[in-house]
Amino acid sequence: MKLKIKLPLLFLLVFMIIIFSIGTYVKIFLIGNVPFARNEIKEKHTTEYQKIADHVSGLYPDMEEIDDYLKQVFESQNISIILHNSDLSGESLSYLKSLDTSVLSNYWLPVRNYDNHIVFFLEIESPILIEDTLMTPSYIRMVFPLVIIICLIFIILIIYFHFNITKPIQILNSGLEKINIRRPFVPLYSKRKDEIGALYSRFNEMEGRLHLTSKEQSDMIAAIAHDLKTPLTSINGFVELLATQKSLPEKEKQEYYELIQKKSKYIVELINHFSTFTKEELELESIDPKPVDALKLFENIAEEYDTELSGLDYELTFNHSFTKNLFLMIDEHMIRRVFGNLFSNVVRYGEKKELKVYMSGYTKGQYAYFQVEDNGIGVPDKEISSLFLKFFTVDKSRQSKNGGMGLGLASCKSIIEHHSGEICAFHSEYGGLGIRFSLPIVT
Repeated sequence: MKLKIKLPLLFLLVFMIIIFSIGTYVKIFLIGNVPFARNEIKEKHTTEYQKIADHVSGLYPDMEEIDDYLKQVFESQNISIILHNSDLSGESLSYLKSLDTSVLSNYWLPVRNYDNHIVFFLEIESPILIEDTLMTPSYIRMVFPLVIIICLIFIILIIYFHFNITKPIQILNSGLEKINIRRPFVPLYSKRKDEIGALYSRFNEMEGRLHLTSKEQSDMIAAIAHDLKTPLTSINGFVELLATQKSLPEKEKQEYYELIQKKSKYIVELINHFSTFTKEELELESIDPKPVDALKLFENIAEEYDTELSGLDYELTFNHSFTKNLFLMIDEHMIRRVFGNLFSNVVRYGEKKELKVYMSGYTKGQYAYFQVEDNGIGVPDKEISSLFLKFFTVDKSRQSKNGGMGLGLASCKSIIEHHSGEICAFHSEYGGLGIRFSLPIVT
């Protein structure tokens, strides 16, 4: 499941668990303990207010002192005070406040004289505030487990995020720090199917491409060095021979000069090939794709190369299943270059007298597929996967013989991938090599 779905569901589940836990806890424990908590508050207030009654008893019979004292208590506390006569008749001393609560506790406390006779009754009304209820020891004992449960839920969440998000990202960061094209490629492993798993896959692809690019660069330098070394060695040998052998016949000298010229032209040709490939790679960054009818493109390519191959006494067979109004968003010039490289490779490396070429096209899903096959000598199994590497050739002797640089298929791969397609090589059922590439269909 994707994180964009999993995380909201997880938070919703946690929220519902917390709300359910609080609701259940309040219903079972807290509400049932409200009377008990109120009794604790009343006992506490009774003890406090008895001290007021005792103080009034100490001031009796000085009514003026009693009045002043009760005023002070009234002004300092959120309570109402009424001093009644012992028989509850006659006038009373009253100190009333507007109490902003409907929950009131009423206390009747006797005021006695020095003979221990009741002379007054002290009536006190006191509100029971929510904060007073919540601060009672019984409520604190009841709420404490709920706090523990909520804390445990968040601890579990923290552990979940650590092992499912934080730690995988830390491993990925560690992998990024350790990227080194000189060490063996060891991919990061993850069974996950969400965004983290996809991130690991993309990381492995990135590191794999870095190693592949490094290998291609090394192979490219080695290939250029090899291709230049051979003719340069010959040129140096001929020049040394001409410099040391002054008495060579003119005819032989002329032959050496012609060989030097031939090798020099070959070097220039190698450099031109490399320059052209580099230029094409730069052009790919600014391709201009436009809608192109797949049916017309296939038929035009088939007609063009049918004529060209027949002039070489080769045969082209083609078929397709494209329909009208099937469009590809491509740079047609670049795609024609792909076909040009493929047919050029067939002619150059087919090495068969009665060479036959087969071209086909079809659609599958959201892609149009093109195949070019031949009945030539083909390519060994171990070389198939390396055909699209820069400067790779199956046989160096074939390269020098046929003038190839090993850049044609590498160029095809770059062009197709820049069009969001894929290209691959396979053993053709006709006996030779087959190349298949795909291009996305305009929807």
